[in-house]
Amino acid sequence: MESENNYKYGIKSVFAQSLALAGTYFIQIGLGIEMICSTIIIGALTGTNRVKNETLTLTSEEQSWFGSLLFLFTPVGSVVSSVMLGWLGHNRCMIITNIPYIASQIMFYYADNVRTLYACSILMGMSVGYSGGPCSAYIGEVCEPKLRGTLMSATNVFYYVGSLIFTLIYAITLNWRLTVLISLSVPAINIVVLLLTPHSPMWLLAKGKPDKAQRTLSKLRGWVSHDKCSNEFSDMIVYTSDAYKAVPSDASDETDETSSWGQLLHPEVYRPFRLLMIYLFFANLLSGIQYGPYLVEVFTTFGAPVNVEFTIAFSVFLAILGGTTTVLSVNKLGKRFLTLFTLSICSTCYVLIGLIGIYWTDSKPITSWIVLILFLITTFMSSYGIMPIGWVLLTEIFPMKSRNITCSFCTALGYVMTFFMIRYYPEFCTFVQFYNTFTIFGTAGLFGCVYFYYFLPETENKSLQEISEFFK
Repeated sequence: MESENNYKYGIKSVFAQSLALAGTYFIQIGLGIEMICSTIIIGALTGTNRVKNETLTLTSEEQSWFGSLLFLFTPVGSVVSSVMLGWLGHNRCMIITNIPYIASQIMFYYADNVRTLYACSILMGMSVGYSGGPCSAYIGEVCEPKLRGTLMSATNVFYYVGSLIFTLIYAITLNWRLTVLISLSVPAINIVVLLLTPHSPMWLLAKGKPDKAQRTLSKLRGWVSHDKCSNEFSDMIVYTSDAYKAVPSDASDETDETSSWGQLLHPEVYRPFRLLMIYLFFANLLSGIQYGPYLVEVFTTFGAPVNVEFTIAFSVFLAILGGTTTVLSVNKLGKRFLTLFTLSICSTCYVLIGLIGIYWTDSKPITSWIVLILFLITTFMSSYGIMPIGWVLLTEIFPMKSRNITCSFCTALGYVMTFFMIRYYPEFCTFVQFYNTFTIFGTAGLFGCVYFYYFLPETENKSLQEISEFFK
């Protein structure tokens, strides 16, 4: 495939691709709401911040299950989407994502027992899992190489926008049921937007619709003439032809070359798969995922005299700033540098939080502010680098034929990893003590920096074909 430098498009191309990704951005807003739901509801039903006149209560055990079930059931949605993606296409699959989301929010509003909360968490998990493969594959196939990292990073911004909207509504209303009811407007709008979203040109080529694929590509590159995007379209034809080679006439002679599942054993698939799993592990560990559902308790333990609800909203605002900074800088700085820089900062801050919390106990009014500020720094830095870049890599590093399966599979495993981190965080915290968790996670992150220094390639401004060749 030719280098992206041969694709000469103007500002209209950026606008057209951003417009085409509007549906995925609304999905990210919804995901941000779904992810923050447990944090808000757990805070509203437990501890000193418990909402008055609320009949529901949650024990510590119920909190851990409610906060983590979402991540346990994401693989179910991922498996279903991986099966349906090639058949229905990205757009229809992304529309289906909204159905369990809508159902969960309605059930939240009427919930009167813990079992209903569990069911809502399961439905949200299926929605989150189902969206991962279609969204990642669609972004990877629609965007031109020089914009892929930037536009994919923008999804992280919209994810945090969703969380910020939800936390601000709750901070104002202090009524979590009303908050989830208002949030139903997001999937409603998303469905309308997705009905107007074009299919991926590569998916259309794979379905034997080259004329429609070329017209779609022309629109996505700024409504240019066919000649203007002929080089890129020719490269797409070569790329999809290599990915979908004809099956031998003798079915018994079919090899793993013609099988999406068989390609999982190829170096260009299992090598990036291994790298991405390690990346997601450290991204989750150093971005505070395990603390997420318990943020009210975490901020209370820090001891700084702040309004917890608005502090959570402020932390989400910092995440939005971090994500926006990623969008503006990833093309110039590259994903490798941002990964090493932000992971090292987050790791150092975590180690400092742990050491200050354990050993500097004679100046609580000062240290309470220091550890809170350090934690908020990690919120900004993780959303600036390691979190969005992990999901950008997901859209880039797998060959086309296995992309639908690997995107869904990696998304599922990433969320299963998150489930275990959240579900067993309370027990781990009790075992090693609260501040020691930061020291342990931060030290692990420093080892992660060493690993990525040697094994993480630079994918920014590389074509999908060039990235695939690197892993062979």
